[in-house]
Amino acid sequence: MTNTLITGANKGLGHETARRLVAAGHTVYIGSRDPERGRRAAERLGARAVQLDVTDDASVEAAVKTVEAEGGLDVLVNNAGIEARGEQNEVAGAADLTAAMMRQVFETNVFGPVRVTHAFLPLLRRSASPVVVNVSSGLASLTHVTEPGHPASAYPGVAYPSSKTALNMVTVQYAKAFPDIRINAVEPGFTATDLNGNTGTQTVEEGAEIIVRMARLTPEGPTGTFVDASGPLPW
Repeated sequence: MTNTLITGANKGLGHETARRLVAAGHTVYIGSRDPERGRRAAERLGARAVQLDVTDDASVEAAVKTVEAEGGLDVLVNNAGIEARGEQNEVAGAADLTAAMMRQVFETNVFGPVRVTHAFLPLLRRSASPVVVNVSSGLASLTHVTEPGHPASAYPGVAYPSSKTALNMVTVQYAKAFPDIRINAVEPGFTATDLNGNTGTQTVEEGAEIIVRMARLTPEGPTGTFVDASGPLPW
């Protein structure tokens, strides 16, 4: 039995990833800040709910105890993420971005995965086939963002792309430090979710494809990579 924890899994890409992994035979923990939303999502999917706020040490530590008591952890999907937005709910560009906004985004998108991964490392290292999937973004690619004409180069936000670039570096360094764990960053694509006001150009079913694929890696699979459904992406 493969035990899998997905953060931010009560909706969107996390929810669809959970659905697919339950269907593949995983025991899936729906990590959700809101216990009631997590419980309802878990009931819908035949999964287990665990209250988990990636920005809160006590919440994460309690989740570790719950998962450990119920059998340990094999796969961690760091999916929870936010974007910085202004008063009109528009993406905060360089002129409007404050340090406080940047800090809030990094707290969830960078410090959150570090906090959760660090806390669950002892359980992952006991697994025979441990895997970590960090849900990144094509906007993390410095190559694409600086390429004239590439869709990523037109994105005005600062905090979100910066946080995902940082997450990619975290992924690489963790992969080197723990060669027995498959640790990769994935780009789901521009998926219609609450994060972008459902303006994405693909469905959650399409977006979850690469997350699910990398969550099911064997010990012989790649590590320290940045990929989308079509293959490797430039850093």
